[in-house]
Amino acid sequence: MEELKKHFPALESCVYLNTASNGVIPKPVIEWRRQHDLDLMNHASVFRDKHKLHIEQIRQSVAGFFNASTDETALIPNLSFGMNTVLEGLPKGQKILLLKNDYPSINWPVETRDFDICYAEIDENLEHNIEEAVTKHRPDVFIFSIVQWLSGIKIDFEFLKHLKSYHPNLLLIADGTQYLGTENFSFAKNVIDVLGASAYKWLTAGYGNGFIMVKESARERIFPRTIGFNSAERFESAAAETTFMKHFEPGHQDTLNYGSLEQAILFQKKMGAEALYHKIESLTEKAKTRFAGMGLLKNDTLLRKKHAPIFNLKGDATLFEKLKQHNIICSPRGGGIRVSFHYYNTEADLEKLIVAIKSRL
Repeated sequence: MEELKKHFPALESCVYLNTASNGVIPKPVIEWRRQHDLDLMNHASVFRDKHKLHIEQIRQSVAGFFNASTDETALIPNLSFGMNTVLEGLPKGQKILLLKNDYPSINWPVETRDFDICYAEIDENLEHNIEEAVTKHRPDVFIFSIVQWLSGIKIDFEFLKHLKSYHPNLLLIADGTQYLGTENFSFAKNVIDVLGASAYKWLTAGYGNGFIMVKESARERIFPRTIGFNSAERFESAAAETTFMKHFEPGHQDTLNYGSLEQAILFQKKMGAEALYHKIESLTEKAKTRFAGMGLLKNDTLLRKKHAPIFNLKGDATLFEKLKQHNIICSPRGGGIRVSFHYYNTEADLEKLIVAIKSRL
């Protein structure tokens, strides 16, 4: 594998363990962005004449990377836009299952609308809690994050398959922001009906870009109302001719930001996505073992077999400040200290973190 750190200048000055907040953008993506804006400056509307073709190329790259079809993929500025668009398209009064303390951009849009809401607890028994809630409340829709932003708890896809087999009419709507870009994922082979994500974290594409995927079978139950001129196929098209996925793309599409997403995907592919994901998995397992031995983990992480590369360590504001003094970038979250490991991190980064923690204990 080509040396990774040379593509991430920010890593030269710190131990960066904060991808769960903001992924580091690779140099090739920034270089592409610079050339894009120079072309826009020098050629103005002539440069934009080809933007629809460029957008379709980006859509193909995104869909292909996650084994989805282009017809079920839309480019969106962020997950919140996509989630609100979906929710506006759901009939009022539907019963929706949420996870307590899931990411606010998941729960708030539901809680501020006219839905009948029930909850399941996030802990080491997550799947059992969900199954109990579904059996008890019989929700129409289950909306959740694949990976929890505070703890790194990752839902079991085999469980979702089991859940869907017993409750085939349960609509599964998922946020993949803290998950996609950490391991291989196939939308076609997964039972999730609707999947959205912002791409500024693990996909390292910067801000202002994301995507949403909606399976054909789910479109009978969602009626999005968002619309704009860009939703039209041609200048002569009527509003009523708008296809389902184009409701998620109502305005002028930004080839800079969406192009950055494509370039970030191409960067992963060039570096060897499979090897990158193996590195994340290996580092995550080593980190969990070390943290467990130091008594830094709660049961909701310790007692689960598989975990995402996000950990919430026991620690207070004093420890957080100590880590900052050691030039370790992380985040105070959920009453602890959240650290996260991506493909550009190393075992040396983990060791520096452990040394810094031990110096305070």
